[in-house]
Amino acid sequence: MSDLLTRAEYAAIADGIDFPRSSFIDGGFRAGTGAPLMTLNPATGEEICTIAACGADDVNTAVAKAREAFDGGAWRTTHPTVRKDILIRLAKLMTRNKRELAVMESLESGKPITDCENVDIPEAIATIKWHAEAIDKIYDQASPTGDDAISMIVREPIGVVAAILPWNFPLLMLAWKIGPALAAGCSVIVKPAEQTSLTALRVAELAMEAGLPRGVLQVLPGDGPSVGEPLGMHMDVDMVSFTGSTETGRRFLRYAADSNLKKVVLECGGKNPAVVLEDAENLGHVAAHVVNAAFWNMGENCSAASRLIVHEAVKDELLTHIAAQMREWKTGDPLDPQNHLGALIDAEHCAKVAGYLKGEALVGGTQDGPYVMPTVYDVAKDDPRAREEIFGPILSVLTVASDEEAIALANDTDYGLAASIFSSNTRRALRAARAIRAGTVTVNCYGEGDIATPFGGYKQSGFGGRDNGIHAHDQYTELKTIWVDLSDPNDADALT
Repeated sequence: MSDLLTRAEYAAIADGIDFPRSSFIDGGFRAGTGAPLMTLNPATGEEICTIAACGADDVNTAVAKAREAFDGGAWRTTHPTVRKDILIRLAKLMTRNKRELAVMESLESGKPITDCENVDIPEAIATIKWHAEAIDKIYDQASPTGDDAISMIVREPIGVVAAILPWNFPLLMLAWKIGPALAAGCSVIVKPAEQTSLTALRVAELAMEAGLPRGVLQVLPGDGPSVGEPLGMHMDVDMVSFTGSTETGRRFLRYAADSNLKKVVLECGGKNPAVVLEDAENLGHVAAHVVNAAFWNMGENCSAASRLIVHEAVKDELLTHIAAQMREWKTGDPLDPQNHLGALIDAEHCAKVAGYLKGEALVGGTQDGPYVMPTVYDVAKDDPRAREEIFGPILSVLTVASDEEAIALANDTDYGLAASIFSSNTRRALRAARAIRAGTVTVNCYGEGDIATPFGGYKQSGFGGRDNGIHAHDQYTELKTIWVDLSDPNDADALT
């Protein structure tokens, strides 16, 4: 855990930051040709800075530079240990500037500074280091053959990658994508969410300082029609890696179909269940995990457990513990380290989330400007709050009378990203975990695994690959078979 500063000290850091104000193309900052992009502080509504954002012409330039860097081999053919050393230098530079990055992240996303300092920035740095260290430790393969041949199965970088980022974890999702993509030897063009461009631009600058060649990592701020769609449709982009809404993910599949059939990897939404069976023990412990799962990052989290499916025998006691736990989760100024929860990303999203505040809440149920208080509702299974991805601090409680009903309800969703099971019986918990159709299922805790475990979803939560672990490296590579004939060309029998 980082040693936190005071609110005044964080404000002083914010006042001293020289914010990036343009795109990062071909190794340096340059003004884009798109409409100016105003970055606002979600907590105050005040302007942080205005960025000279990008348009289709800038996309074409960036793709050309990325292709030039890739085909020229400035990064792709560099020895693996050299690539590793450069990415480790990037991680060290991010560590040296971690407090500035944390404040930038908090200012433009509304995230509480405590999370930025203790979760987002350290995990982003650890992600870059993990993938850097894997570069010279991933072996290719040889398939079984007879004595007259050798068959090699090798990974090669896929080429030019467009990484489309969400606004809820700007820096961490940047690391999840550029870590394995750069480790594989690809050239990467990053399109940050229009609300949260600053940390991506700063990391691109640090990457150049670390020794990354020009054109290998570029950042194009802008909106979806101006930057996202041109990247998705571009004939010289080999792959799109997208994290965001399912609706926007569908568009990138269409773009691929309408252009060059580029590879597409999608990590999309979730309506994730926390299933508490009747034999769950230590309900105070369970409540702590449920509250964290539902409200961490203001519920703006694709793996948030926004559905609590609880057996009727333990429901009342568990809800009592949840209400007690929630009293510790203070909401307010993101730069104040006393607050667990900050502001929602912008006024439009805040209004959307607040639209679900209907009827009598068990806890919460109010809005204060850019802040929606953490809220719990007891609902029926067909209630929109139990079916739709709210992406805010609202927990829906559904009551069941059996394990079978709990599992059926957990699977009754278009999504399948994450789930949690709470039970004191290991066999019972593992059978439930096997039955739930989700990419990550945790037992007696909430979480997403760690950097070594693949992260992604079933059904409409994901498509095409997984983030994290060696599986992330695989999705940024192509597999090639090289078959070498060792037979004697003068042996007539070898030709028959």
